[in-house]
Amino acid sequence: MPPDLLRVLKGMKQELDRHRPFPVAIVRNLEEQFRLEWTYNSNAIEGNTLNLRETELVLNRGLTIGKKSLREHFEVLNHGEAITLLESVIGKKKNLSEELVLSRHALILKNIDNAEAGRYRRSNVMIVGAAHIPPQAVKVPKLMEEFFEWYQKQAHKLSPPELAAWVHYKFVHIHPFTDGNGRTARLLMNLVLMRRGYPPAVILTVDRKRYYRVLKEADGDRYSGFLAFIGRSVDRSLSIYLNALKSAATPSERHGYIPLSEATQYCSYGIEYLSYLARTGRLASVKIGSKWITTREALEAYCTRIAKAD
Repeated sequence: MPPDLLRVLKGMKQELDRHRPFPVAIVRNLEEQFRLEWTYNSNAIEGNTLNLRETELVLNRGLTIGKKSLREHFEVLNHGEAITLLESVIGKKKNLSEELVLSRHALILKNIDNAEAGRYRRSNVMIVGAAHIPPQAVKVPKLMEEFFEWYQKQAHKLSPPELAAWVHYKFVHIHPFTDGNGRTARLLMNLVLMRRGYPPAVILTVDRKRYYRVLKEADGDRYSGFLAFIGRSVDRSLSIYLNALKSAATPSERHGYIPLSEATQYCSYGIEYLSYLARTGRLASVKIGSKWITTREALEAYCTRIAKAD
């Protein structure tokens, strides 16, 4: 991971720790936001067609969406349950183990493919659109054993963002299951981060092509792009947490936060587009209640990036 990015993440984490203990209401709001974002994006990356609003209705209200498959509904419910189970072991001193991995995978495929849920694959597979050919099925148990041994050796040597990125990559490279590898890898990545006091990193579906590209580069022994990609996802989550905590301060300490309706005065974008930028993480912002807020500095930084890209 780029040293400059690591230093930024370390500084942001130290600033986050200075805010502890966090206000209960802010934490509850952030946890709900991340639970929804994480579930929606992780499923969408794998082809689930429920949009963010539909995912919220299924996840939080137990509603069904017309013309959407039963599998897609189960993918949402299962992922939400997997996050809950993951959170239950955060404070426990349980090592990353086969039992932990298999139990999370069993949830991901529950009521979708019960015959394969929580079981290593027993057949060889190909990954559509990828040059990497996963190891033969007969080698998977041994490779996973080596994976857990590697983790124990590196758990306190690598920084949390680097360790989380490597856990993700090594897991998907082995591809131990017939289905659900990506979702499980992202759960394990965030288990590493959350145990060390970081918020979960959400890989956005709008970045899906770049995500697959850096994974492909890593398969060719070029790891820097993937490590930086995960680092930037960690950066985004830390920014959201810090912005939320700062916005809860007294008015004189609010660091210039403004609603998106006011932000339209300082750019050529309408509120609908700014809302889209906020939801997808392209504009540094935070959701308080049902409203997104940002800063003029964040808006100027986004406009500058777009101008340079053009």
